[in-house]
Amino acid sequence: MKDKLGSTWDRIKSVVSSEETSIEDDKMLAHLGVDSKMLKDLEDETVKSAMEGVKPVIKYQNNSTNIDLSYKYLDDSGMDLRANLEEPMTIKSLERALVPTGIHFELPESLEIQVRPRSGLAIKSGITVLNTPGTVDRGYNGEIKIILMNLSKDDFVINHGDRIAQAVVSPVISGRWARLVKVNNLTETQRGDGGFGSTGIQ
Repeated sequence: MKDKLGSTWDRIKSVVSSEETSIEDDKMLAHLGVDSKMLKDLEDETVKSAMEGVKPVIKYQNNSTNIDLSYKYLDDSGMDLRANLEEPMTIKSLERALVPTGIHFELPESLEIQVRPRSGLAIKSGITVLNTPGTVDRGYNGEIKIILMNLSKDDFVINHGDRIAQAVVSPVISGRWARLVKVNNLTETQRGDGGFGSTGIQ
């Protein structure tokens, strides 16, 4: 019985991974009470399991009392970074400050963390990340600290736990894989050395 069930399950998995089903497969599925919706759900679960197996693992330490890192929505690119403060911090107009987060990352090969501003802080309060996007190299495992700049006319107060920036995991070609070659001449292109403003605004 166990062998028969195993064989049936193997056939179901084979059907799920196949673009077409045979008449015998259709009869088997109907006999088992597997309708098209159940088959679609099983297919989605199979794809989901396969994707879980290839997702890069981003390890981190949270040495603050803030909630752990997460993506608010599955399709979000960035995860929020929060201020880790013992007391409120004030950034005066046109000044900058280094804000700790208590977060440390361990990244797999060929990935980096990019630290970017939060659009809400930028439009509402004129707060941005000064060196955006800040780069966190794979070899760095120290605390993530955010250089915030106050571009508004008013002082801005940061409290412990405030969301101050976002971290984006991004693929990158590191020095381990890039090969630098010094040459006397570069290949000519249509644009050439046309730089700032060379293409106009229209």
